[in-house]
Amino acid sequence: MSKKILITGGAGFIGSNFTHYILKKYPEYKVTVLDKLTYAGSLENLSEALDNPNFDFIRGDITDRDFLDELFKSKDSFNYVVHFAAESHVDRSIANPEIFVQTNIVGTHNLLHVAKKYGVDRYHQVSTDEVYGDLGEGSTHFFTENTPINPGCPYANTKAAADLMVQSYFRTYNFPALITRCTNNYGPFQFPEKAIPLFMFAALQNKPITLHGKGSHVRDWLYVEDHCEAIDLVLHNAEIGEVYNIGGHNELSTKSLAFMILDFFGRDPEKNIVYIPDRAANDMRYAMDPTKIEKLGWTPKHTFNHGLKDMIKWYFDHQEWLFKIYNREQGGLKKQRSDVENMFSIADWKDKLNFSSDNII
Repeated sequence: MSKKILITGGAGFIGSNFTHYILKKYPEYKVTVLDKLTYAGSLENLSEALDNPNFDFIRGDITDRDFLDELFKSKDSFNYVVHFAAESHVDRSIANPEIFVQTNIVGTHNLLHVAKKYGVDRYHQVSTDEVYGDLGEGSTHFFTENTPINPGCPYANTKAAADLMVQSYFRTYNFPALITRCTNNYGPFQFPEKAIPLFMFAALQNKPITLHGKGSHVRDWLYVEDHCEAIDLVLHNAEIGEVYNIGGHNELSTKSLAFMILDFFGRDPEKNIVYIPDRAANDMRYAMDPTKIEKLGWTPKHTFNHGLKDMIKWYFDHQEWLFKIYNREQGGLKKQRSDVENMFSIADWKDKLNFSSDNII
């Protein structure tokens, strides 16, 4: 049966991957992407979808409630809403928290208000492990869905506030809401400021990798396609009002991650890492217990080595995408086309892409 789905933030990293996933798995669905196209969102991420007759892109801002009302009215509402749209960069939230409050809290409430008004069947809030706060260095515990919310930085606080607003709509109005909280993602279409592509491109350009503190902060990594499958499962099968943690059991310190990537590209890790003072409110460890969603029927398909190999190969095969992303005004990452081509001309690592994915590192 044909369904209408609204994907907010669908031109961003995870949102665009989810958009492509839905269009492929549910070719009968009518898919609308709403995105403001800030620095981290780009139509380049959706180029393969633009000619699909079941796909529609709308540029707009979730902080504008009147705009949202007109959108839902013009589309005769939606069956499903999947809400990715958010400001998400921690350093940016420390420098300018106000825009995070507006987008992540006010924008989410606007979307909830309009979705309730037009009677959507299901509303899915895409959240983060950062709302739980810090497990602490050396901890062996994991976040569960019952872990108290205790965010540190402004970004995490605004995401936590949004989650609580979603839960209040479920409890007060029996609104059909769902929440998933995921660990760090990596994969195709990831903006170059994020850790794995940032480390990767530094190594390719023979530049040092910069680490906060001692590089001992631990994060759990999940390939973005596995995240998309988890959201799909929860959206279509979970009981409304529930929260699900999504984790990959791929915990790495930022130092270990940097060493792995430098080693893969033939750089000496001991000579290519620079340590700088730690950022404010930098949590030491995040780690999820995904038991609840595993009982629903989900497990990740990608090992970290497998996913990292696929990600590196994707960037290698999409150099034109990277060139355009580097040269968008919002990013401030200007590069010549030759700079991008030269990054991928190094011969001492390319053959590794033909190896078994288990042997990448």
